[in-house]
Amino acid sequence: MKWSKARFSELFRVKHGYAFKSEFFDTEGPYVLLTPGSFHEEGGFRERGEKTKFYSGDVPDGYILEEGDLLVAMTEQGPGLLGSSAWIPESNLYLHNQRLGRIVDVDEQRLDRRFLYYLFNTRGVRQQISGSASGTKVRHTAPERIGRVEVNLPSLGAQRVIAATLTAYDELMENNRRRMGLLEESARLLYQEWFVRLRFPGHERICCINGGPEGWKKRTLADVCKNLEDGDWIESKDQGGVDYRLLQISNVGMNTFVETENYRFISEETFRRINCREVTPGDLLISRMPTPIGRAWLVTPMPWKMVTAVDVAILTADDEVADRYFLLYHLNSQSSIEHCERRAVGATRPRIARRELAQIPVLLPPKRLQREFREIVQTMNEQRTNLYFQNQKLRAARDLLLPRLMSGEIAV
Repeated sequence: MKWSKARFSELFRVKHGYAFKSEFFDTEGPYVLLTPGSFHEEGGFRERGEKTKFYSGDVPDGYILEEGDLLVAMTEQGPGLLGSSAWIPESNLYLHNQRLGRIVDVDEQRLDRRFLYYLFNTRGVRQQISGSASGTKVRHTAPERIGRVEVNLPSLGAQRVIAATLTAYDELMENNRRRMGLLEESARLLYQEWFVRLRFPGHERICCINGGPEGWKKRTLADVCKNLEDGDWIESKDQGGVDYRLLQISNVGMNTFVETENYRFISEETFRRINCREVTPGDLLISRMPTPIGRAWLVTPMPWKMVTAVDVAILTADDEVADRYFLLYHLNSQSSIEHCERRAVGATRPRIARRELAQIPVLLPPKRLQREFREIVQTMNEQRTNLYFQNQKLRAARDLLLPRLMSGEIAV
């Protein structure tokens, strides 16, 4: 197969984003303000969750993005982000912010846009972008510097075959992510139906006494768990090694592990020296900050041994009193999150104290009903875990294929 050299400046143009006014940044609004943090290191769009920035001001023409727009990160907001690319998933929602470049005027006779997306995520292109970047603490690139990147291109037909092969992996992973979201939503709705609206099986035959169904008990979180403790105080000087991954508050989502790619580890020696508490599957991790404060993740088997930071509380369930799956969805319920956010203190970075977490009200249903709930949602959670690990394997296979396909090592 014949490959030809080309410069990016011959193939497309990079359009700068707009410097939106900070006085219109908000926690909600009609538009989402993208940053380099909206990109995965290996490429791809990342939802920011509670870190999402919204914009409520006027937007100049040409800076509201459309579904299918291709962007490249021009500031290394985090390690490895410089030069990563992402597709915009939805029209009329996301803003083309400064520090992001939009790919426009692509020469479609020479370059396939999907192939270009994967080109940006190859080591050779990233190294060229990084090598020409400026700045010491935070590195930046610019459209003209990206334009100087040199690449080898196969024929347009071969580009399309390569892009289709890699896209198949990405689409499988996205389909799995959607299935995971649907499973979690189904479990959350079941919790609401049974334990918030009180339409549990047999509710027609149960009388309400003192604000709750007969046989249900008013308790606090401290009453219904074996233990509630803080994570470990692990300073930067204590970090290093490969034995235990240090989980941060940003890794704890609403019953999900959030992979931030901010990998921190400690050694076995450090673990023993400062008497850390190992996090194990079945523990409930509760984030004491930031919003949504009090969100919880039921720990699943992961590829590493784990510890967690001091701003994450570790709950050990007593399944004979309150089932861990019931507690999980109770902690992530609207009433529990609102309780935590009302009791958080701090002007700039509000957090809730562990003693306040311990006082979260729990309307405890009979054990039989908890078991019925667990039988349903545990299966859903296990399916989600399986899909998560399927995606890990798919990602590894794609990452192995990508450099070989893009270099011609594997012929198409």
